[in-house]
Amino acid sequence: MRNLLTNKWFKFILVGLIYSLWVIWLENYWWFIGLAIIFDMYVTKKVHWAFWKKKNPPNGKQTKVVEWVDAIIFAVIAATFIRMFFIEAYTIPTSSMEKSMLVGDFLFVSKTSYGPKLPNTPLSFPFVHHTMPFSQKTKSYVELIQRPYKRIAGFGEVKNNDVVVFNFPEGDTVATNMPTQSYYNLVRNYGRERVWADTRTFGEIISRPVDKRENYIKRCIGIPGDVVEIKDGQVFVNGKEQEHFAGIQYDYIVTTNGTAINKRTLEKIGISKADQQVFNGSQFLFPMTGEQAAQIEKLTNVTSVKKVNMAAGNWDRNIFPFSSNYPWNVDNFGPLEIPKKGKTISLTMENLPLYDRIIDLYEEHDLNVKDSTIYIDGVATDNYTFGMDYYWMMGDNRHNSADSRYWGFVPEDHVVGKAVFIWLSLDKEKSLPANIRWSRLFRVVR
Repeated sequence: MRNLLTNKWFKFILVGLIYSLWVIWLENYWWFIGLAIIFDMYVTKKVHWAFWKKKNPPNGKQTKVVEWVDAIIFAVIAATFIRMFFIEAYTIPTSSMEKSMLVGDFLFVSKTSYGPKLPNTPLSFPFVHHTMPFSQKTKSYVELIQRPYKRIAGFGEVKNNDVVVFNFPEGDTVATNMPTQSYYNLVRNYGRERVWADTRTFGEIISRPVDKRENYIKRCIGIPGDVVEIKDGQVFVNGKEQEHFAGIQYDYIVTTNGTAINKRTLEKIGISKADQQVFNGSQFLFPMTGEQAAQIEKLTNVTSVKKVNMAAGNWDRNIFPFSSNYPWNVDNFGPLEIPKKGKTISLTMENLPLYDRIIDLYEEHDLNVKDSTIYIDGVATDNYTFGMDYYWMMGDNRHNSADSRYWGFVPEDHVVGKAVFIWLSLDKEKSLPANIRWSRLFRVVR
């Protein structure tokens, strides 16, 4: 058995078989050329592929430095391969998914759940997303090679209520001094001329390819073909109430008899310091689940607990699609059908605000309007057929989440993977070891 494991032909067949399975999965059969390199590495040994090593070192041993270099190169290649095709670590940076996911949760995101998306920008610094370490502006990637969208086979497709990690759809353009804010929202609020001219406030305006845009995590509310509607904060999908999740929370106005609520009581109920907003001595704003609201209501000094709700017809101009034709807000939205690949819709001046970004940016057509006539790639048209599937993503913290209500549909080529597992959770308001949320360790994401 030992002789078999050290046999050069056995090694070649084993490694060649694993490599061939990977090439078949990749569906790019040019990579079979690599079998020639594997054959030379294990059988003929004509080329010294490990150039950093001495070919015939004294006593058959490499120096410690070479051994360290060898270990680092192997670790970088292996970790990059695993991160690209199988699983990637992710941290919850904001409260948009509370209380289902908490700030400080460390996750593993499965790439195989929906199929790994091959890099659009393959020339990049390893283990860095879009900006070099210790820098706020230096790109970690080079755009000399730009590849079209391709996703290889996975175990399934995005389903309703999956917790999904995806590239921020409005992240194609970024103001470097405000990287976490939507450039398009800045333009709507301040005007394009000021955003581009006031570099001291907004910084340089840069563009990013799809795979280098910020990673967001939300719950998938609607899949292609679904009709999504929000009535008084309650989500309806295809006319039915969305499944209730224990972690979903809304903003509540809490009124007391003039006395403050004990901070330890709030902490025990699960309301963090960052979530405690005081209007005056007797009114407070807390984001809470229904269960937490019921607990607050039982306190002796609390006189009322009222869920925040923006009435229907009260148009919020920051809500998608930013048109008076659709006077929607965060609590009353839709109905809206989620675009599905291959479906043809009638296109009018009235519904164009819903689809102009899809046509112009996501599916890269030349969209123009002249004399109330819509032109796509120079041809007058009154219909459009979608080239990709789209999804509707929302945070479980319904009043504190920048989600599809603010920027619309998520294209399939922006989907990164499915959040599957919490391996560590740290409370930023406490110090070690009290900051470790032991009850959340090794928990499956639901």
